[in-house]
Amino acid sequence: MRNIFLAIVIGALLQAWAWFESYDKSDPPEVTNRVQSVSLDVGGPKAATSPITLAELDRVGGMLDRVKTVSSTVRLYASTGLAAEVPRLANERDIAVILGIWLGRDEENNRKEIESALYLSNLYPNIRAIVVGNETILRNEWGVTDDDKKPSVKELITHLRELRRRSRVPITTGETWDIWIAHPELVKEVDFISAHILPYWEMIPADGAVEFTMEKYDRLKRTFPGKRIVIMEFGWPSQGYNRKKSVPTAMNQAELIREFLIEADKRDAEYNLMEAYDQPWKTNEGTVGPYWGLFDASGKPKFQLQGEVKDQNHGRTAAIGMILGALLTAIAIGRRRTAFGHALAVSLSAQALGAGMALALVYPFDNYLNTGSTIAWIIGFLLMFPLTAMTLLKIDEVAEVTVGNRPIRLLPHHVKPPASFVYPKVSIQVPAYRENPAMLNETLSSLAKLDYPDFEVMVILNNTPDEAHWGPVERHCQTLGPRFKFLNLQDVKGFKAGALTLAMDHVSPDARILALLDADYVVDKDWLKDLVPAFADPKIAFVQAPQDHRDGPESAFKTAINSEYAGFFDIGMVQRNERNALIAHGTMLLIRRSAFDEVGGWSTATITEDTELGLRLLEAGYEGTYTTRRYGWGLLPDTFEAFKTQRHRWAYGAMQIIRKHAPFMKPSAPGLNYRQKSQYIAGWSYWISDAFGVLTAFLNLFWVPMIIWAELMIPMLPFTVPILVAFGVNLLHCGMLYVTRVKIPTHRILGAAAAAMALQFTVAHAVGRGLISDALPFKVTAKGGGGKKGKGPSPIRVELIVGVLLLVGSSSLFYVNRNEQATELYVFGATLMVQSLPFLAAALLYALERGHAFAKGDPGDTATQTAQPAIIEAKAA
Repeated sequence: MRNIFLAIVIGALLQAWAWFESYDKSDPPEVTNRVQSVSLDVGGPKAATSPITLAELDRVGGMLDRVKTVSSTVRLYASTGLAAEVPRLANERDIAVILGIWLGRDEENNRKEIESALYLSNLYPNIRAIVVGNETILRNEWGVTDDDKKPSVKELITHLRELRRRSRVPITTGETWDIWIAHPELVKEVDFISAHILPYWEMIPADGAVEFTMEKYDRLKRTFPGKRIVIMEFGWPSQGYNRKKSVPTAMNQAELIREFLIEADKRDAEYNLMEAYDQPWKTNEGTVGPYWGLFDASGKPKFQLQGEVKDQNHGRTAAIGMILGALLTAIAIGRRRTAFGHALAVSLSAQALGAGMALALVYPFDNYLNTGSTIAWIIGFLLMFPLTAMTLLKIDEVAEVTVGNRPIRLLPHHVKPPASFVYPKVSIQVPAYRENPAMLNETLSSLAKLDYPDFEVMVILNNTPDEAHWGPVERHCQTLGPRFKFLNLQDVKGFKAGALTLAMDHVSPDARILALLDADYVVDKDWLKDLVPAFADPKIAFVQAPQDHRDGPESAFKTAINSEYAGFFDIGMVQRNERNALIAHGTMLLIRRSAFDEVGGWSTATITEDTELGLRLLEAGYEGTYTTRRYGWGLLPDTFEAFKTQRHRWAYGAMQIIRKHAPFMKPSAPGLNYRQKSQYIAGWSYWISDAFGVLTAFLNLFWVPMIIWAELMIPMLPFTVPILVAFGVNLLHCGMLYVTRVKIPTHRILGAAAAAMALQFTVAHAVGRGLISDALPFKVTAKGGGGKKGKGPSPIRVELIVGVLLLVGSSSLFYVNRNEQATELYVFGATLMVQSLPFLAAALLYALERGHAFAKGDPGDTATQTAQPAIIEAKAA
């Protein structure tokens, strides 16, 4: 516990230091004069048509009261609806008004705006000017084509002439500075130039924004000498995506506004800041639209015009991050005895993950979310939990293997029995279902060579009526002698477990150990002699040896999948053994018969009966033990389809076991101890994490059109950073653990990684089916050329389609972002590319398999030929 406590303290202190170092503050020159004018929108588009209530008028009055603390003039953009009430409310507060007229294609609405503006300007003396239209030429409001702005210019001039003729106050129109340069004919139609200069939209870096603005202001003065010029819009957003080096941050906004105000006062330049308030509804201006205000939407100042400028929420987020980091560390290793290096590695990783979760947690408090982005945040934040948990689990395993305590429960390569030990009789059971008889006979021949005093071999064929399958096996058993018993069971219900249960009636009564072996395995003669002595310990209920394969060098495809299997048996099983939480496998497995009978034998409630039996033995208080020495070598799946079929069965069986045994994993449930429960839950989480990986890929695909066409600002962090971090940790996990434990060349490690990724969709599909259904038939893995011939759909069609769609989505984001170069979109595009890799890895594995088939002169689609393995139609009892 001391190591864990010290690691938590060090991790928390390091996160605190990181937050302190990233704390952003500055002390720009103070603004002593009042702001000349600020833009004010009192409610967005709805304000023009919504009923005007006393509550709304009070709200607008409060907005004006806050504005008056910094400025004595407001600019409006409309003259109807709620905006028409502002001149009166402003007049009551001695606030001047620059009135606006919103112009568009709706001529009826245009007329209402014009007449209302003229009426108000005659009624209220605090109205200083009228801005007729806002960027109507920039938007080409009346244009027929995008390039021809002449109709818009002509229409706008018509309105300007009318207003100048009828108005008592100066008239202008609001356009960007370049529109005034491009259309000098506008200048003579206005009383003064109202220029919008917004460096952010022109991709100007923050440190050059004020200089850029004044350069354009001076250019207007040179181009139109003697004409009054007002910078009618200047501002900088505090949030949103960057445009190249134009980065919207709260700090940049505060510094820029203060710098601009001082420079404008030096030059006696007239100006209006955009905006007074953040406008959460303004999503039509991209991700930055809502964030231009001096005040946030609630009326709180976002920064002060005097004194130090700093991030007001930095400390809050830091505290949350440190607390989450400490909690994650305590959950991961709090009840374990760990080496200090192991504990420190987990603590540092947990603190980093906690910081990420804190940033995601506070996102809705620091951003304005509409319905779509709120749903996106909820989904993304919920998905962060399993992604974070799986990432930390893998970091924990890396740390434990590389800098943690060494394994102490592994069996030695030769278990030395006590002097009084008597080797018990072993009943070896070899279940088979329509297997290649030559392959099965090779297995039986290797068993005949076992160097062990007392054993029997039971060959258990089930639902195999074809004499071509069972005849050669029966004859071979007769040749091998009386130790070999041949059973040909028909109409078996309950999958392999059903057949094994029926076979127990034929087991020798004096057999004390049951041995389970797959039909394709060739065994070492010392298998039983070396491992049976482990049962001298009465607590041991089963002994598991690793699986291995003799046909790995046959092709690149088989080398890759064999390397993938090796990782589980040299890494995962070793770690599980340390916690007495082994997974029992259906081959190279030895079981104490008395313990087997005590827990009720084989169960037909799952298609992974071996693993479920091992769990029941542990729940009964027994122990399992493991050796890393190879005593048997089987055959790998013939095809990628067969590889998928096998993994689908394992994952589906795991879900069946979860449904049955979840109650036994509760903290208060008897049977397993805390370490065993946590290990089993972690193991099941590995299966489920693949499902979450596929789910996030589909979700991110869904967001792509929303981002490109609807310009939806989704919370990027939970949909990108955890996925990229998890991918990096997976690579680290695979690389470091394979180098440390499996000790194979780099190219084989890469093959193992590709094989593991290629199964992501298969596992996800099995998890989904397993959580909602409990009646999937048992599919046999095609090995040794025993699969059925026949055409079928491509085994990678779904993976290939999804992988290509993810690449297209990634490429699309990079393409649409080529000009603005928003960092968030680059990160999202990179995330989609990473998410495509498991789907494309399936195509790679399939290509390797087919390439080998063609090299052997077999152009037929073997993968689809074995895509329909025989199925036991009976459902689990």
